[in-house]
Formats: sequence, structure tokens, C-alpha cells
Amino acid sequence: MQLFDVYPLNDITISSAKGSRVYDDKGNEYLDLYGGHAVISIGHTHPHYVERLSTQLKKVGFYSNSVKIPQQVELAALLGKVSGKEDYHLFLCNSGAEANENALKLASFYNGRKKVVAFKKAFHGRTSLAVAATDNPSIVAPVNASADVTFLPFNDVEALEAFFAAHGEEVSSVIIEGIQGVGGINVASPVFLQAIRRLCDQYNAIYIADAVQCGYGRSGRFYSHDRSGVDADVYSMAKGMGNGFPVAGISIAPKLHAKHGMLGTTFGGNHLACAAALAVLEVIDRDNLMEHAKTLGDYWMTELKKFPQVKEVRGEGLMIGIDLGDQFLTLKKDLLYKHRIFTGESKPNVIRLLPALNLEKADVDHFLDIFSTELKASK
Repeated sequence: MQLFDVYPLNDITISSAKGSRVYDDKGNEYLDLYGGHAVISIGHTHPHYVERLSTQLKKVGFYSNSVKIPQQVELAALLGKVSGKEDYHLFLCNSGAEANENALKLASFYNGRKKVVAFKKAFHGRTSLAVAATDNPSIVAPVNASADVTFLPFNDVEALEAFFAAHGEEVSSVIIEGIQGVGGINVASPVFLQAIRRLCDQYNAIYIADAVQCGYGRSGRFYSHDRSGVDADVYSMAKGMGNGFPVAGISIAPKLHAKHGMLGTTFGGNHLACAAALAVLEVIDRDNLMEHAKTLGDYWMTELKKFPQVKEVRGEGLMIGIDLGDQFLTLKKDLLYKHRIFTGESKPNVIRLLPALNLEKADVDHFLDIFSTELKASK
């Protein structure tokens, strides 16, 4: 049997990793400024993380949600404290797509409606309803396209208000990334997020904050949506939640009530997953990584804006997008193969920086030196 060939692969085999460095099977060292799609939040093989998982695995790695799992209660309490949403409730699952799927389903259970509002350039996952709410027709199969999803312009309050005026009584939920990741690091304005909250309240719709990539402290706030000063009804999270271990969840406002059987998962919230998530939160809290992400991100973005070749720098904290012109189309590949620096990319030409939240300033300065060299070489 061979692998189903759906991933365009770099010809690199990573054999070990530590902090913000990864090493290939030939002994070459790479600076990781991408974290495998914003997953590595506290650095590769963090000692506390390794210890937490190792200790748990020696006791019990898995049992299903048919028994009490004290680690889930511990995780919910710590997540409430660190996120500032202590009166919310936690449902655990396995991936960002699954988190969004459950959030959309929960909203429909709440108000009995089907219509979903999403936004241009949105990415919410690849499962049935999550992918229907993703603005990329090439990954939406015909069976997914049957969902009732409307895509509105991002950050356009007037268009949102007009849609609700015409269809508000039909809207089940509005789902939005606080910072669009795959879409090119586009930041939702506080005014726009406030308008979503106001209209959802007015029409009894559910405001879903997709924080899968832009959450867990990456923006300098726990959820990037918090910059608006209003609360969502449901926050979805994954990626940085487990530092590489598959764990995800939704944080649910008190007005949405649970009943047995309405949501479910086999692997979600297992003992080992909870240990991973607890380790991440403990390090974020103990080491003040949200404040560090904001300070370092502000410095990085300020320096990037000094380059005249850069069209725009977008983002918050350690979620940064560098919008470049067509003459730099090979930059991501050059950074990787010439300088051994992992970054991400959004089309047509946005370099995405999504490093660990404990990245060091020296690593930022190293990137800036290489970046400057490459821009000058492209003249």
C-alpha cells in the first residue's frame, strides 16, 4: 500500500526537535517559524510537556467518555482561569474542524435554524459543515455544498447589517476567525466583531469565534476576538492547544444548555490529550507567554514595516502576515532551502509567521537579517 498523495511535500525528513529548532535526518538545523500550522505553541519537546505526557502515559493513556476523567475537570478549570471565561463550559474533541462542526451543530440545536453566515477567505476545516463554511470551492465536495451557508465580505458592517435585516430570523450562527489564517492573516476589526455580537443578540443567533489558529495566546490575548471587548457564544480551539498532540474543544456560554447525547466523541478529552493541554496552559500561564507574544510580535511587525519592498504587514502578536509583490514569489522556498527557515504561505504571496509563543528575540533578529538579504538580492 502507498500513501494517498494529497500533500505537496518538501524533501525534508525531520528526525528531532527542541524549542524553535528542528533537525533533519542529515543533521541539518532549521529555525521553525511556522510550528506546523501554528500547532507548536510552547516549543518542540518542552521539558514540562514531555514530563506531563510521560507521567500520564505510565498511568493510563486512554479510556472513553463513559467514565469520569478528572483531568477533564482540571483542564476546564484552568482553561476558564487563563482565558477569562470561567462561567463557560468545555466540550473536548480532536481537531479544529471537529470543534467547528460541533459549534455549528450546537448553534442549530439552540435555535432550530439552518442558515450559517461565514466570510470571504474564511477557512474553518475540512469536515462536512466546516468545509461548507470555508471559502474555497476546490475543497468543497458536492455533498458538502448542500449546506445553507452565505459568505459575506470580511469587515463590512453594512453588508452584515443588510443581510440580517433581510434574513435575520433564519440565521442560526455567524462564524468568524478573529484573524484569518489561511486567508492571508486578515484581522477582524473590533467594530465588526461588535456588530456580530449586537446582531446575534437582536436575532437570537449564535456568535461562533473560530480561534483554532488565532487562539491560545497567539495574538497576545487568549482569544484574538477579545480585542473587541465583547464575548462570543462559542469559542472553537485546537492547533496550539496540545503543542502537537491532537486535542481540540469548544468553550460554550452558559445560555447554551447540554443534554445527554447531543454531542459526542470517542477519543476527545482522553487522559493523554488532557495531559498535553494542561501542560500547554501551565507553561503559557507560568511563563507569561501571552505578554511575550504581544511584545515580541509588536517589535517584529514594526521592523518588518520598515522594508519598502513589503506591501503590508498584518496580524497581532505572533500571528504575522507579510504581503509581498510578485518579484518575491520564491521567497518562502528560498528561506527554507537556502537559509533553513520554516515559514508558511498564503496565496498569492503572503509569508505567514506562526512560531512558538516562547520564541526568542535573537531568532526574530536572525530572520530579519536573512529577510533583508533576500529582498536586496531580488532587486
